[in-house]
Formats: sequence, structure tokens, C-alpha cells
Amino acid sequence: MLPMSGTLKVSSWSWILVGITEKVGSVRTAHFPRFRAIHDRLVICPRRVFLTVALRKRTIITPSPPTWCGVMPLETKHRILLLYASQSGQAKAIAEEIAETADGKGFVADIYCVSQMEQFNLEKERAPVVIISSTTGVGEVPDTARKFAQELNSDLPANFYSHMKYAVLALGDSNYSHFANGGKIIDKCLQQLGAQHFYATGYADDGVGLELVVEPWIEGLWDALNELCKGQKEEINSIENILAMNDVSTADRSSELADIELLKLEANVPPTAKDSVISSVGVEQNPIVAGFQECCQVPTWVQSEKPLSESALNIPSLPVEYLNVEFQESTEQVYQQECFSLAPGVTLFQVPVTKAISLTREDAVKTALFLELDISKTSMMYEPGDAFSVICPNNKSEVEELIQRLGLANKKDHVVEISIIPNNKKKGAHLPEYIPKKSTLQFILTWCLEIRSVPKKACLRALAEHTSDSFEKRRLQELSSRQGAADYTRYMRDHNICLLDILRALPSCHPPLSLLLEHLPKLQVRSYSAASSPKYHPGKLHFVFNIVEFPSCPEKPVDRRGVCTGWLAQQVTPMLQNCENETIIGDCLSNGFELPQASIFSRQNPFFHLPAVTAAPIIMVGPGTGVAPFIGFLQHRQKQKEENPDSVFGETWLFYGCRHHDRDYLFRNELKGFQDNGTLTQLKVCFSRDLPKDTTAGNPKYVQHLLHLFAEDVTKMLLDEKGYFYVCGDGKNMAKDVASSLTQIVSEKLGVDTLVAMKILADLREEKRYLQDVWS
Repeated sequence: MLPMSGTLKVSSWSWILVGITEKVGSVRTAHFPRFRAIHDRLVICPRRVFLTVALRKRTIITPSPPTWCGVMPLETKHRILLLYASQSGQAKAIAEEIAETADGKGFVADIYCVSQMEQFNLEKERAPVVIISSTTGVGEVPDTARKFAQELNSDLPANFYSHMKYAVLALGDSNYSHFANGGKIIDKCLQQLGAQHFYATGYADDGVGLELVVEPWIEGLWDALNELCKGQKEEINSIENILAMNDVSTADRSSELADIELLKLEANVPPTAKDSVISSVGVEQNPIVAGFQECCQVPTWVQSEKPLSESALNIPSLPVEYLNVEFQESTEQVYQQECFSLAPGVTLFQVPVTKAISLTREDAVKTALFLELDISKTSMMYEPGDAFSVICPNNKSEVEELIQRLGLANKKDHVVEISIIPNNKKKGAHLPEYIPKKSTLQFILTWCLEIRSVPKKACLRALAEHTSDSFEKRRLQELSSRQGAADYTRYMRDHNICLLDILRALPSCHPPLSLLLEHLPKLQVRSYSAASSPKYHPGKLHFVFNIVEFPSCPEKPVDRRGVCTGWLAQQVTPMLQNCENETIIGDCLSNGFELPQASIFSRQNPFFHLPAVTAAPIIMVGPGTGVAPFIGFLQHRQKQKEENPDSVFGETWLFYGCRHHDRDYLFRNELKGFQDNGTLTQLKVCFSRDLPKDTTAGNPKYVQHLLHLFAEDVTKMLLDEKGYFYVCGDGKNMAKDVASSLTQIVSEKLGVDTLVAMKILADLREEKRYLQDVWS
């Protein structure tokens, strides 16, 4: 190692430093006799030099190149701290995109998951902090952010983070209640602790497309960061005063020093990570695609259309490859991994399915299944209104096809050894924690990766590098480009095009397994509302779901079922019964088949429980399978009445809707029973496809129309009697329509304008008397 020498340039001053280096562990430090307050760290990489010089307040001194560096220029870059809180991988992918773009924008990003709290310290952090957070459950922070949120909510003084400048990008889905609330929770906590925004909070809606907010928010982020750093640069220009203190009294004058942000200095290298511009010149029509189109086998998204097909493209930088994959044929037996390793931090239960009943006729538009789980031998507890999650695998035939398509059929039972590529340039590169060690290829693709997920643009960009046909490569570049944003939304996102769809349509695309591990998110658990009460059915847990069907279409010429609902339906096929109209579900038996097993864990939903005051009336709106939690409510209320005959109980109203009275009226006999015994005060039902010829106001089509027919009763129970209003079901349309109808009802009955009515409903939500459990 050469001794370090160089010139520290500070305004018009020049200080010649000659130091002798010595190795301490893996870091060499240089000792300067004149400036004992100074320490430095020198790390030499190919074509890069990182030099950090710090004073008592983390001051950086900008050096000219040492003599041994030749004429290599040095570029000053500001450091930012980038944190993400991700549930399904969305926030992580966005944070990684920002980190990779930072280099070309004059910044260096340190990136961590908020769960890695040992890696960063906000109390001492002076760099700008950028936080990307998703939302899970009922407006909760992601599982990875629970500890972080608890830390922010601990007993900290009001100005604890007054030194901190930060920005938040909150992700959510407006089809759900508590939109983007995960990011809002973190934002609010930081504000209460004195932290200050340097850039406006962004709210990205997955209901319409995250990129509509994410992309312009990121563009504006760099301007905001540059503006923030202007003042820091001015402070750096006066650093000669700080050096002068070494000859005067550093201790007496240190309080006058402003905190100056830690910078990293990098050699000016020709940029390789900036967006590339691709031309359409020289791209010919793919003869394979053209031939397939004649027999209508190729999805419509494969064919590019003008003007995009003739446009120059701004494509994102090529994602850094950072995972190395090796296959090992173990000499000793590798046991199949259990699902318990896939859900760390929760108590997982393996339980049998003891009943499976079809609640709909064969000619119904959707097939609804009722399943009963036996939890009597577990410690699992729940209340009506709670949910639970199921760990489910990917479709077996799709996994087999993907393995074949990757050319790894002879390695599906091999153990996959995953490691980090040494000296890679990926910010915060780490092994995927959701893939257990010693996992086989078959296990990883079955239980660990969401192979049905819509590939992000970064994934499409990476796939293009492994596509040999010029037309197919160009199409992937288009879909990942800024110019192809509309096509990405129209085809990829709106039709849920997954990796397997892409590989089927583009035969020259041959990605390595490492690309899948780097870009496909974790296979998510699926959550369902409990449709029972433990008081009514001790040791049992009921739930209802529609089998999700994705029929073939020109964009995706293949039929599919939902990942979890399709798997559950297949599991219970041997024991599935038809529930005739006169049959009570509790009387059906499982026919003696070997019972399938499911791995589940509880997800409490404290914001969707029955009111603690039994005298309060409750209004329930739950069309279709949205009625499920209300069956649990009514079972629980019946038992409460039996156990407390002298107590006062408020009225219970249920607004239910389905398509046909005879095909998909779920729990019809159960609901009639609750009416007969007085548990259910009023049952109001509508059938959207059984409309009579005379469609008058007395024949409502949807549940929101039913509410209008009983507006007087609804207003009285909700506002005068301090009742509770529950909505469960489709959040994309139904829940919004119900909210709109209720706003109109309040406006008309109270004689106030719409804004006042909206404020009244907002207050009800704040009081936890307008509660939703919805999905899209």
C-alpha cells in the first residue's frame, strides 16, 4: 500500500498532508500529526476511490487527487438513507430503483429494510431520509415494520428527531379502507417527534396503478434533494474556519459548527447506469410471432403498435445481477421443508379440513365453497370479525411448466445454493430471507416465489437481456420504457400477465434462475374472514370463498384459477358436497375421506368486532361472500342472548344481495333461522339478475339501493341511537357505492349539503362506528 499524500483544497487555502498508513483489521487509517481530530478511511476499488474525512461533527473535507491517482478526477456525492417497509415486495422494488438511480443523480444511497434497525440509527442520522412504505391488513404497517413503528411510538421526547429531514412515499390501494395507512402511520409518528419534511409525501394507489404517482414522485425527489443539499454545500465552502480551529480552541468553538452531511467521493467514471435510448431501426417482424398470429395463438400484447413500435425508447438501466446460483445433488436425503419456515414471527397451525360444501348451484356465475377447519387441537383463538391467513403453494402444473421452460427439469430435486456475487454493485444486496436454506428448486418455485405476479418493469428490462430474437427483445424494452407505460398498464397490469405468460409468448427468452430469484416477490399468504363464532362452534373455524376464475382472453389465452382458491378447491374435491336449499350446513358430514390439511395463522381485526355495548344497534352490509363475517356476528349474538337473558340488545339489520335467489343465495336457511329466533331483527335482500319486468323503485338491484328504501331507519339507528355500520365485500365498487348512498341519505335526512354529510361519515369512521372489511 502506498503512503497517502494529497492536497486538501479549502477555498483559497491549500494544506499539504503526508500520512503514513497502517492496517487495522481490514481498514487502513492514515495518521496526521497536525490534525489529531481528523480520521480518515481509504477504500480503493477499480476506477473508484472512497475517502471519508470526519471531524467531531462528521465534517467532510474535499481533497484533490493524491499524486498516485494520476489525473483521475473526483466527484462529490451526497449520501441519503433509503428505508423501505415492504409486505409483498412493491416498496422494496421501488426503493431499489431509487438507490440504483441515485448514482446518476449525484447521490449515494444506503438502503435498508426498516427491520434492519441495527444497520441504521435515526437518532444520529444527518443525511436526508427517504422512506417507502406499503400497507397491509386493515391499514397496518407491513410485518417488517412492526418493530420500527413500535420504536417510533415508544416514549420519546417530542423533539427527538428534530434534526431529521425526510420524505415518505406511501403505497396503498384505494379499494381498501385506510388507504396507504402504513406510510401515514410512519409519517405521523416522525412528525410528532419533530422530524421535518424536505419533500411532500406521495400517495401511490395500486388500484389505478402505482406508477402514476411513483414515477413523477421519484423525478421530483431529486430536485428536492438537490435543493436541500445547497445549504450543505455552502457550509462545506467555509470549512477553512473549521480547520483553523485546530490551531485555536476547538472545544470552545465546536458549538458554532453546523452539522455538515457526510459525503462520499467517487472517481468520475463514464455513467453506465443511466437510462438508455433504444431506436426501433433494424427491428424486423418475428416470423414465429407472425405465423402464430395467423392461428390466433399469440397474445395480443406481443404485437407492438404504432406509434410505439416506431418510437425511440427511454428504457431503465439494466438491474444489477447480484445472486449466484449453484445446484447440488445431495448425497443424503433432503427432507421436504415444512411450511413453518415460510412464516417466521407468527404461530402457525397445521389443521385438517373437516367439511367442504358448495353453497351455489352448478349454473351460478361464481362457485362459492364453505370450508370448516378443526382447530380444537391447537391454541388458536379468534373472535367474529377476525381473519386468518392460509399458506398456499403455486399451481403444480404451472411450476412443472416453468421448470421445463427454464431447462432445469433434471435439476428440480437438486438443492439450490444461493450466494451473493462478490463485489457486485447492488445497493443493500442480501439473500432472499423467505427462501429456506437447503431448498430444492421444486420447493422454491412451489412455496417461495409469487410466479403469478405481474413482472415489474425492471424485471422486463432484465428479461430483454436474455432474449435473442430482436423483435421480442424490442417488445420487452417497449414495455419497460417510459414510452410504453400505457401498454404496460393496458396489457401487463390489467390482465395480470405473469412470467410464465411471457415465456410462453416469447420463445427466444431464456432467463437464468437467478433472475427469477432477484425479481419475483415472495409468495404471499391469502387471508379470509372467519364465518363463525367460537361460542357457537367451539374448536371450529368456518370460512367461505368464491373460486376465482381467470377465463382465457386475447391478452392471455389460457384459463386459470386463483392461486389459493384453486388449490383449496382441488384439495377438497373428494369430500365436496352440494348443499341443497333445505340442508343446514351444521348437519352435513365429510363422507369419511382422508382429510386435507392447511397451514394457517390468525390475523386479528380489532376494528371489525361487535360493539362492546350490546344495546347499540348494528347495520351489516354484506353482499355475496361479504356476508361471511356477519354469520359469525349473528352466531355470537345468539349465544350472547342465551347467556345473558336480562341484558338489552340493540336491533340487528342485514342488507344482503346476490345475483339469483335460487343459484347463489348463501346461508339462506341459516339467515332465516336467525330471523325466526329473533337474533336478526331485519333481513333485507336483493337479487341483481332476478329483476322483474317492472323495475320500479320497490325492486332494488344492489344493496346500496336497499339502503335508500330504508333510509329513515338507517339514519335513526346510526345517528340517533349511536349504532354501528359494517360493510364487507368488494371494495372496488360496492363499498364505494354504499358510502356514496349513505352520504346521500345523511344529506337528505338531516337537510345538510354533501360536504357536511361526508364530514359526519368521516367522524363515524374516526369513532370506529363505520367499519369496513373489503377487498378488490
